[in-house]
Amino acid sequence: ELKPYFREPAPPEPSLPRPFAPSRPIDALPRARGPLEEHGGSSFLRGRLIHRLLELLPELHSEARADAAKRFLARPAHGIEPQAQAEIAVEVLAVLRNPRAAPLFGPDSRAEVPLAAVLGKHVISGQVDRLVVEEGRVLVVDYKSGRAAPQDESAIEKAYVAQMDTYRA
Repeated sequence: ELKPYFREPAPPEPSLPRPFAPSRPIDALPRARGPLEEHGGSSFLRGRLIHRLLELLPELHSEARADAAKRFLARPAHGIEPQAQAEIAVEVLAVLRNPRAAPLFGPDSRAEVPLAAVLGKHVISGQVDRLVVEEGRVLVVDYKSGRAAPQDESAIEKAYVAQMDTYRA
């Protein structure tokens, strides 16, 4: 004989928490220009190309980076003028050569690293542009190439600070 609970409908399952992405926090990020807005297309493409170069070039020997950047940026699919190609290459290579940035692009660094955690009642899922784990510290970098860098730390958008705080947690 079946027990009575076999004849009753199962209770509804609790809904799982929806993952929260630090790059899209509950409080909206400052509005970024879209690729189809006035002047937005070129800065959007520029940001994507810079991100990609900062992901790929550190994997190459330093002497090979300039030529690789030049070849990558000259691809017809990107549709950018030679002067813009040169400007992007110079900017990216300057970042990679900066001694203060060396740990971020060295052999112990990783690009496009997924991070996930449960913080309190929230499931957090995100991806950082660069990650370095060293003895005594962890460096987490998320590029914001679609905007001009603020002149001082107090001018950094609160949403970006919150995003990095979430990655830290």
